[in-house]
Amino acid sequence: MKALLMEEYKKLKYTDVPDPVIENGDDMLVRIRASSICGSDVHGFDGSTGRRLPPIIMGHEAAGEIVRTGAAVTGFKKGDRVTFDSTIYCGECWFCRRGEVNLCDHRVVLGVSCGEYRRHGTFAEYALVPERIAVPVPEGLSWEEAACTEPVGVAAHAVRTAAPGLNETTAVVGSGLIGNLVIQILKVSGSGKVLALDTDPARRETALASGADAVLDPASGDLDEKIRDLTDGRGADKVFEAVGATAPIRTAVSIVRKGGAVILIGNVSPRAEIPLQSVVSRQISLLGSCAISGEYPLALDLMAGGKIKVKSLISAAVPLSEGQQWFDRLYNREGNLLKVVMLP
Repeated sequence: MKALLMEEYKKLKYTDVPDPVIENGDDMLVRIRASSICGSDVHGFDGSTGRRLPPIIMGHEAAGEIVRTGAAVTGFKKGDRVTFDSTIYCGECWFCRRGEVNLCDHRVVLGVSCGEYRRHGTFAEYALVPERIAVPVPEGLSWEEAACTEPVGVAAHAVRTAAPGLNETTAVVGSGLIGNLVIQILKVSGSGKVLALDTDPARRETALASGADAVLDPASGDLDEKIRDLTDGRGADKVFEAVGATAPIRTAVSIVRKGGAVILIGNVSPRAEIPLQSVVSRQISLLGSCAISGEYPLALDLMAGGKIKVKSLISAAVPLSEGQQWFDRLYNREGNLLKVVMLP
């Protein structure tokens, strides 16, 4: 089969590799029809995360059709349209038995090689997917939309983790793909005023289109005053940080009210500094949100019902063979590229 193989950091080769072979009875061979590039893939592209050790076929946000099933598969058949979780969980450890599959002790992520394991991903014509992580794709959703189920699930999990109350004021720091999806989910979940913060004017406009009630530049000198004006002088009840770096985390802490919560979604670097005294003296809760834990059906329902719109966030749908140039463009932060979907 053809695949986009990362032979070394920053070097991708569209080449022939062996077809995946079903070895476990619960595995399914899926013909990948669309696979989108995640921000973690871009950060793995240069080796900075340590979780994409070459050679590796990256990719974990995808959808396709089943072409073959293992002997133990009972819930799917050849020809079914599916998408799937990025996390392959064991289903047997203490966390899995609690339903916290994203925290599985034996968690393996598609398209990741980190020293502990190597699992080729979905930047290829075919991929092996265990039945337990697959979900049917509703009729009417395009392959490109279905390939965005994973980031919608990530955003939905973050909102569920935060459990914002009815009519609470929330804020989202970072208006990239995940930030925009968090905004959309907050608006359909009964949240009150939603504020969006980004230093990029184009992304602030995109946040408005996603439903934000107000957009702010965190680098502006009057940010504190504007936040007070928009939140009755208190600050936002809950703030979602969707970047994963020191400066936006500090911004998130600075705009949350006393006793509020900051939900950390961004995960592009192993470490970041936090304003400790502000967190402690203002009794701020810091919550991490990791991946997805059962939100795939919800994400698909929201997209199929038109409540979450991803089409407008897809910047380009391109052949898999052009992967190198699109990774270069994303890595160099060219233009306002929110989501690039590759088509094997």
